[in-house]
Amino acid sequence: MRFDKTEISLAAVAIACVLFGFVSPGWLIFLMTIAFAKALVVQGVVMQMRSGLVSFGQGLFYCIGGYTVGMGGQFFGIHDAIAALALGVLVAIVVAMILGLLLTRYRDIFFAMLSLAFSMILFGILVKSQSLGSTDGFNVHNWTVFGWAPEVGAGSQQTVFTMTVLSGLVIAVLIHRYTKAGIGVICEAIRENEVRVEYLGLSPRWVLYGNYVAAASVSALGGGLTALATGHVDPEMAYWTTSGEFIFIALLGGLGHVAAPFIAAIVFSVVRTYAIEFVPHTWQMILGFTLLGVIVFLPKGLWSLVSREKSGERA
Repeated sequence: MRFDKTEISLAAVAIACVLFGFVSPGWLIFLMTIAFAKALVVQGVVMQMRSGLVSFGQGLFYCIGGYTVGMGGQFFGIHDAIAALALGVLVAIVVAMILGLLLTRYRDIFFAMLSLAFSMILFGILVKSQSLGSTDGFNVHNWTVFGWAPEVGAGSQQTVFTMTVLSGLVIAVLIHRYTKAGIGVICEAIRENEVRVEYLGLSPRWVLYGNYVAAASVSALGGGLTALATGHVDPEMAYWTTSGEFIFIALLGGLGHVAAPFIAAIVFSVVRTYAIEFVPHTWQMILGFTLLGVIVFLPKGLWSLVSREKSGERA
């Protein structure tokens, strides 16, 4: 199996991040873990945006992944983190296969609003579920990795961070190959002109269906890792503002590269953290101005700074 320059670069950065985690303070490791976990969800959003669809309800699968991990330990005795994450991805795939039959019939604002509607339905169900903690949610039980129980505190924090980085690397490489393969090119062709794709004898709907299910699985993985990192899940994971964050990060990073969601997620987390710290009553405005500045001056996202620099070097 051959690896191209992008994949080698991603692996090098992932190794550097893991090593950096061993010498970083706990608060920074936690911030980076959440940023990378959310970046996985954004990868799912970007996958759909590349095919011309914008999901306003990706929090649905983010929440499914998180709650499956939490419920696995709470009700079913599944304390192995890998098994719980895999179960969360599986549940998300099943749900996406059902919902995708309806959603992939629609385009533009209709797809966006329907995806948001299903996410809010899950939010309403969880809020009314007393056994799942209602609006407060519930804590995730202590977990293991193939029978090994990391030390509570710094040990478990470092373990989750390493798992998140490695998961991000694997997903980034797979999505990179997906976008370069024929199916990825077809998704972009559907975005540009769906009718012409039909004339080629392909079914845009079923291509979008497969893309939707794949995006759901990636998003559920991000939700499960977030649950392990925070040790808690609540209905806010499915709320529309959470899905809005993912759209925000996707626009912030752009669609130009598989690494863009990770960079944008880190920038988003840092800006929001310090905005809340120094201007707690107007931090939303700071985020708004940040997105406004990116849209005006970098309409293709933060990654355009990197691609522009590379173009300059070639010239």
